[in-house]
Amino acid sequence: MIQGIFYARFFPQEGTKIVAQSPPGCIVPVTTPSPPTGPVLPTTNSNLNASVTSSTTTPTIKPPLFDFSVLSEYIIPRKPFRNRYITVTDPDNKYLVLGFPVSIPDPRYDRNEFIFNFGLVVDHDVDQVPYEKVVRRLAITFAEMEKQSGYLSQDMSKSQEECVWGEKDKNNKDDANTINMKLFPYHPNPPEVKGWHVPVAKMKFADIVDPTWDLTLQKVIAHIDGVSDVRRIAFAADVSLELTQLALRHLLYYDTILLLDMFFFGSCYAPRPGIHDFIANVDGMVDECANYVCVGALRSNSNDNKPSNPGSSTTTLNNNNSNLSSFSTTPRSSSHHLSTSPSNLSPETHSHHPTSPSHNPASLSTERGHRLPNYLLTKLMTTFVSSKTVMEWLKMHMDSGIDVLRYVDVRRLVQFGVIKGCLYRVHKHVVSKQYLASLATGQSRRLTEKEVAARIYGGRDPLQKYTDGCHCFDQIITEMDLTDAEVMERLKGFKGAPAGDLTVLYR
Repeated sequence: MIQGIFYARFFPQEGTKIVAQSPPGCIVPVTTPSPPTGPVLPTTNSNLNASVTSSTTTPTIKPPLFDFSVLSEYIIPRKPFRNRYITVTDPDNKYLVLGFPVSIPDPRYDRNEFIFNFGLVVDHDVDQVPYEKVVRRLAITFAEMEKQSGYLSQDMSKSQEECVWGEKDKNNKDDANTINMKLFPYHPNPPEVKGWHVPVAKMKFADIVDPTWDLTLQKVIAHIDGVSDVRRIAFAADVSLELTQLALRHLLYYDTILLLDMFFFGSCYAPRPGIHDFIANVDGMVDECANYVCVGALRSNSNDNKPSNPGSSTTTLNNNNSNLSSFSTTPRSSSHHLSTSPSNLSPETHSHHPTSPSHNPASLSTERGHRLPNYLLTKLMTTFVSSKTVMEWLKMHMDSGIDVLRYVDVRRLVQFGVIKGCLYRVHKHVVSKQYLASLATGQSRRLTEKEVAARIYGGRDPLQKYTDGCHCFDQIITEMDLTDAEVMERLKGFKGAPAGDLTVLYR
């Protein structure tokens, strides 16, 4: 948060002085005149000068944010640090001073140079990246104004100061002499979107999309259901894969979606350190999970043969899953995983996939009465291990007497665990020792897509480019349009390496 803004100038005889500041007294004490006891003298602009004090004045109550005398040599620094963006921390490590000291050489100035700085004071722990553009723009704008009309070097009147800080009444404000600056949020560049990623919406797009949006973006958004991967979305939306990935990156940039892995019952998942928060039910995490994954009561009401109202279904999910809007996760560690923090995942975005329950508000109490108890949900979440597939995990619990499929949407349970940082996906990679050796010695190289397509009928197996250990099975499944079992069969009959050369790694 911005704590103060100031305009500093270097005077040849007096040194660095604060000419204007807002709020008053944030950088240097501002003194106010006491009631005059003698003849009233003409008012001057000297009260803006930090060094002017008088026995007839009293200091303001609020002290400055930092000791200006200590940082003055950094606000107007030496020549090597001028005309560039700088940041300075105050001695108490509470505030950051962001500035862009400008030096304008010209014979018309004393000492042939005019030096000034417009700076911001922000809290030390805030992200300073969004403020950098504002500071730079202020410096460039006022430097141009000074070069063209000497706006800053002339004596600044009170009206000019008010125009600079926007302190005049809006009805009397001179728009021609007012500079309006807007602080935009900073978003890092989004990661690459791959064809095997599954986008999950973090808000209800139906409430914000309007006809003026990009047509491709509208078509892509309509097929984001938390189940379909990027390739399927591109096919369903009749949009090229490249444009679909570009549209999804745009949504990632504004933190409106997150990317997960494709869900297979043949996949393996393992616990992460965040599982401890789930066991301790931190912030009601287990209850939140129950509201999101339990479907037992819904199936018990399936004999009603009455079609459910989609609007009431959404309302029920809203009431029952209100805590889902407070998702907070730790970044996932896999190389192709996103570091996005889903802080606003909305349950409505999951209400239209094939396994999503549909019910009416009257069944709300029944649903809560039939959901699995917390200790069983904790048991389910903590028994995922890297050596067992989801199918083996499911069979283990079914054999122990827990009818998991009757009460729990397994895909949602896994998805909840991944989003919350309780689980991570264990990926499969295939490695050919011979192919790696040829890559290391320079006898072979990774083929491009066109080269692979050209050699498919030339006797070279297209799977070979995936045997360097850098491609997970999800990528092979998506790009080769094969199932996991078909990939394993193709690898068993792989002709690009001798028998026993291939190894499947889980990591």
